Amino acid sequence: MSGISAQGSTLRIATGTGGAKTITAISAGFPAIVTSAAHGLNNGDVVVLAGIVGASASLLNGTTRVVSNKTASTFALLDADTTGLTYTSGGTATPNTYTKINGLTSFDGFDGTADELDVTDLDSTAKEFISGIKDEGKFGFEAKTLKADAGQIALRANRTSGAVVGMVLTLPDASVATFNVIVKSMPTSGGVNAVLKGKIDTRISGPVVWS
Repeated sequence: MSGISAQGSTLRIATGTGGAKTITAISAGFPAIVTSAAHGLNNGDVVVLAGIVGASASLLNGTTRVVSNKTASTFALLDADTTGLTYTSGGTATPNTYTKINGLTSFDGFDGTADELDVTDLDSTAKEFISGIKDEGKFGFEAKTLKADAGQIALRANRTSGAVVGMVLTLPDASVATFNVIVKSMPTSGGVNAVLKGKIDTRISGPVVWS
């Protein structure tokens, strides 16, 4: 059995918004399927929904959703359940735009765990637990220090501001992880006969969505 090579993986950071995509239909079901002619979106893209009319409006308008299972004119919203909710008309999906972080040499993370909630009571014969909220943990990556790289410039800006920022990791098998982070540290190290590089440390905020 062969594994997945990490060679060719790419990491991108959110740096703005693109043009709004016109929505012409949304299916009732889970996941919701959006129709938008020639939308040009990719799996793992993040869109903000607005202007939808119908019973599904209160669920979708103003929310941020991850694109999955895209075709030329449709895409699925992985975490949107519109079962029993009708779509009447209108709506747009405005995508985040991302910039590639160049110089990447390795990455690791998604190492969080769920809290354990103690539900033991006087009828218990042993300790009993249920799963609590999941903590997705950290995401770290090593990269060559490229001062003029737009992706690394965006990382440094978010390290300074402390703002939560979106990231997309795309693997060579076309799997895409979409998640938000705060950038905690961007150290740089060097030495004799060596390029400048550093291990960037981020903390994941919210869920990791694979598409």
